[in-house]
Amino acid sequence: MVLRRTIGVKFMPHRRKRILPITLSILIIIGTSIAISLYYLHWEEDALASSKGMVEVVENYDDKESKDLQTVIHEAQKHVVQIEAIGPTRTSVGSGFVYNNKGDIITNAHVVKNADDIFIKTSDASTYPGALIGISKTQDVAVIRVPQLRDQGNLEIDPSFEANIGEEIIAVGSPQGHLNTFTDGIISQKGQNFTLENYEYKNLYQVSANITQGNSGGPLIHKDSGLIIGINSAANREGSIGFSIPISSVYDLIQMWSDKADNEELSFEGDPNHYQTFDEESLKNDATYLINYFYDTLNVRDYFAAYSLLGSNEQIKRSYQEFRELIVSAIDIKVKGNMQYEMISNDRIQITVKSDHKIRKDEETMEIHHYETKYTVGYENDQLKILSINRELLSKTEEKLENEKPTEEDEKA
Repeated sequence: MVLRRTIGVKFMPHRRKRILPITLSILIIIGTSIAISLYYLHWEEDALASSKGMVEVVENYDDKESKDLQTVIHEAQKHVVQIEAIGPTRTSVGSGFVYNNKGDIITNAHVVKNADDIFIKTSDASTYPGALIGISKTQDVAVIRVPQLRDQGNLEIDPSFEANIGEEIIAVGSPQGHLNTFTDGIISQKGQNFTLENYEYKNLYQVSANITQGNSGGPLIHKDSGLIIGINSAANREGSIGFSIPISSVYDLIQMWSDKADNEELSFEGDPNHYQTFDEESLKNDATYLINYFYDTLNVRDYFAAYSLLGSNEQIKRSYQEFRELIVSAIDIKVKGNMQYEMISNDRIQITVKSDHKIRKDEETMEIHHYETKYTVGYENDQLKILSINRELLSKTEEKLENEKPTEEDEKA
């Protein structure tokens, strides 16, 4: 007992001496950690505040629902194509959409029937030859393959979609040769059946979206999900009532064609130059579309797609990151007035565009930059590109943002 107590008494003061500095060290470490944490927390808040304006622009200024719809339409337009099928007696113009990573395009059989050459014009106004890999004699569906579109993105299909009357839809296509336009509406009826030009149409969706000549083969998109649910195929004479083939009824057939197709057995030797016209009017139309599409990509912040529309000299002049930094601060870009045109040569045109770029200055103020931009649009490696951009800032104006008044529920909260 004594030994234990003595040892206890003997070693207790020494133990306290050891514990004291250890305790102090721990307290210092904890205090230092807390101080460092508070410093970096404050630093991070300051850093976020310095770039916060752009985040607030996206979340607070934009209408989220309309932005979502705009994104759905933009994604659809990127992968919807115009089809020109040249036969011995006629040229047929329709629409189609890329549905897989092989570059396969779904369209209507009547668009490409009896065609000797098939050419595909994409959303960036590029044109490629296509090969028919499958076509039905009884169902109005066909599939075309374009190797250049392999792994370039595609639209997603809902092969098991079951429609309800009243479902909101979007129809995308190239009516009257106007590339990549859309109309919206609802599924107004199901199970429609008829025979037209030897094709049997069964269990069709009847839609209220306006569908006219050139829409054939374009996608019917479910508005909420953004998925493809049908193929736009027919309409009444006025175009006010459209009919779409449910994708679920032809999906297995389409998949079989895509799986069995062998590129080595297909011919992609068509030359777009043999049928393309390079007159002033066609160049003006294509260039106008390209510039409008360029602004569309900027407004949905698809900067990579916008950059891909530039010619090699513009891409050499500024990197993608430098290009992005030029326009990333703009919340919304609007083209003002009519574009002005000047032919430079038979394959180049200059387009002058005035546009307003909205930029968030602070929480209460929006700054509007008024630009005049001259675009030179022409062909590079047989593809239409924006060859040069010369932008001039004309003036700046400001507008005050109206802060939303708090509701009674907000005040109570």
